[in-house]
Amino acid sequence: MELQPIQHLKDTQNEPDYRQIPIDRVGVKNLRYPIQIRDKARAIQSTVAQFTLTVDLPHHYKGTHMSRFVEALNEHGPMIHIDNVREILDRLREKLHSEKAHIEFEFPFFLEKKAPVTGAVGMMDYTVQFAATANGSGEFDFVATVIVPVTTLCPCSKAISAYGAHNQRGQVTYSVRFHQPIWIEDLIQLVESCASSELYSLLKRPDEKAVTERAYLNPVFVEDLVRNIAARSDLEPNIKWYRVEAENFESIHNHNAYAVVEKERR
Repeated sequence: MELQPIQHLKDTQNEPDYRQIPIDRVGVKNLRYPIQIRDKARAIQSTVAQFTLTVDLPHHYKGTHMSRFVEALNEHGPMIHIDNVREILDRLREKLHSEKAHIEFEFPFFLEKKAPVTGAVGMMDYTVQFAATANGSGEFDFVATVIVPVTTLCPCSKAISAYGAHNQRGQVTYSVRFHQPIWIEDLIQLVESCASSELYSLLKRPDEKAVTERAYLNPVFVEDLVRNIAARSDLEPNIKWYRVEAENFESIHNHNAYAVVEKERR
């Protein structure tokens, strides 16, 4: 069989579609890519992100060009920050002739934490998600999310028990929109300060004693946890919208406790 010259290869994606159905989002998902994120302590942190890149597809196009999504990401190199997220979106719209483009990516973010008594150093990992959308009218939306594990101790259990109280690990998913760029570390610290205790990767016995006693002295329901974070968020003028979702992996129940608060601030 004779191979076609490259310039004569058929472009099926550009053929017309007659079903008159536009597609809201089309693109690539689960694309792993090395990135560098701004780090408050060390300036830059290298990590690996999992990307979803999509655009809208008008009803008259049969398909999109999947390779162009990867090209748009490659053009901007490994440094990812708020400014070039918008550049990537604008490039996607340009390359794919779309009105609206979207980017979502998730990555592990590491913080060096010292144990509270001995000062033993360990690395804690957190999950961070960025999601952004840009359109041809110049509108740009960016949401930053941190997923933070915490310790919660039950106030009811403490109040009714002769000794002890049940406690468990919880998970807070904290999403914000902001006026000016915000540090990932600051979002994590805000969440951790509102729980019974923060978590550590490395604890010696004196540290374990301190963390256990700290949680016992600071009991919080899942309702307290989301309200604490909401109240702290209301004190931050840079935050213009937030959503706080908390889930406790209960230690004495076969189900989880759950609460959520969402607020748009003026």
